[in-house]
Amino acid sequence: MNTEQLQKAAWILKRGGLVVYPTESSYALGASALDESAIQKVYDAKGRGFRKPIPVIVADLHMWSKYAHLGREAKLLISAFMPGPLTVVLKKRKRIPDILTPTSLAARIPGHPVARKLVKDVGFPITSTSANLSGQPPAFSVQHLKEPLRSSVDLLLDVGRLPRGRPSTIVDLTNPIEPQIVREGPISKSQVFAVLNAGRRA
Repeated sequence: MNTEQLQKAAWILKRGGLVVYPTESSYALGASALDESAIQKVYDAKGRGFRKPIPVIVADLHMWSKYAHLGREAKLLISAFMPGPLTVVLKKRKRIPDILTPTSLAARIPGHPVARKLVKDVGFPITSTSANLSGQPPAFSVQHLKEPLRSSVDLLLDVGRLPRGRPSTIVDLTNPIEPQIVREGPISKSQVFAVLNAGRRA
């Protein structure tokens, strides 16, 4: 992926456009997580209901802390598993629009270098929902993108066919006393709780 393409993608995202980009699990649909009209475009492109919150990617801990309340448990998991396929749900800060998610924010630092460089260049969280129509399988190549989603996108960051990866593990830490595994993916429940329990004993 050349620098010019990434710069163009960042320019589009900063102006409220949509970009399809690769992650370690599948291609994702990216928009500014701070722009209500851009987020609306994501819902429209996917045919997705507003009751389903949209996850995001962030570049690092510093960016993450601006948009969600990071406690000790979250920092333990971030240190242990990221960049990588672990999404952590935390209470959001007010600067995240309610259209994206009403009370909490699901975020991760992506393992794919293109995704990580893109969100770093943009300087704010971007959406990371699968680049597919709602209810359909994820796309592992841009050739598999369906209409009307494909024609809704301003730029495709095509790195070829991605290996079929499992969606990220999701951990809900909105109540840090009782962490919940919302979805078990490449990182197992036992791995998550091993880190959390070790941190509590330290």
